[in-house]
Amino acid sequence: MAGLEKMVVTAYSDANFTTQVGSPYTVWINPTSYGYKYGILYNDRQAQGSNGPSPDFNKVGPDSVTFELMFDATGVVPSPIAGKSAAPPDGVYGQIEDFKALVLSFNGKIHSPNYVILSWAQLQFRCRLQSMDLSYTLFRPDGTPIRARMSLGFLGFNSEQTLAKQAQKASPDMTHVVTVTAGDSLPTLCKDIYGSSLYYLRVAAFNNLDGFKQLVPGTRLSFPPLPKSAP
Repeated sequence: MAGLEKMVVTAYSDANFTTQVGSPYTVWINPTSYGYKYGILYNDRQAQGSNGPSPDFNKVGPDSVTFELMFDATGVVPSPIAGKSAAPPDGVYGQIEDFKALVLSFNGKIHSPNYVILSWAQLQFRCRLQSMDLSYTLFRPDGTPIRARMSLGFLGFNSEQTLAKQAQKASPDMTHVVTVTAGDSLPTLCKDIYGSSLYYLRVAAFNNLDGFKQLVPGTRLSFPPLPKSAP
């Protein structure tokens, strides 16, 4: 009979998840459930006085995972680490601090908390911590907490390289329609889509733009397929 598979939390110091930080944390008690949320973001195109909304796709929002962990130092739950006491003298303090060090504590080398992979059967989630809510629920006579519940929220994370591959935005054989956001410039958008900023004058002419230096947020621009003779 196969042994019980425990959730493992592994921290990394880089967005490509190649440089591991510390040792992976194996939870003592698996979550009883977890929630997985998908998000899609839209721009509001509803005109003033209109009768209903007209949402316009903006981008795919981050996935998120929420669940609750229980930390126990009563001695009833065996430690997942060989040779480690199931009832340590500091109660659940050490367990919680080890977990916080991986997902919450500030990493001075990257000036932020670590990147994290949650691994549990089919759940293989690359993410960063969004929220942590801790409640102590059981104590020894001297006040040492020996049981605690932690509610956690993690936001999905993909590196820029991964996102570019998924979106396939650099394909010159497709027509792309982009909604301008604050800070966008035509050369930058051309660089994102065609791989070169040299096509901005063609795109400006295709969209009948009088100028290209100041794009109005909310404007929809079409980026046509490039002819095979394009430089």
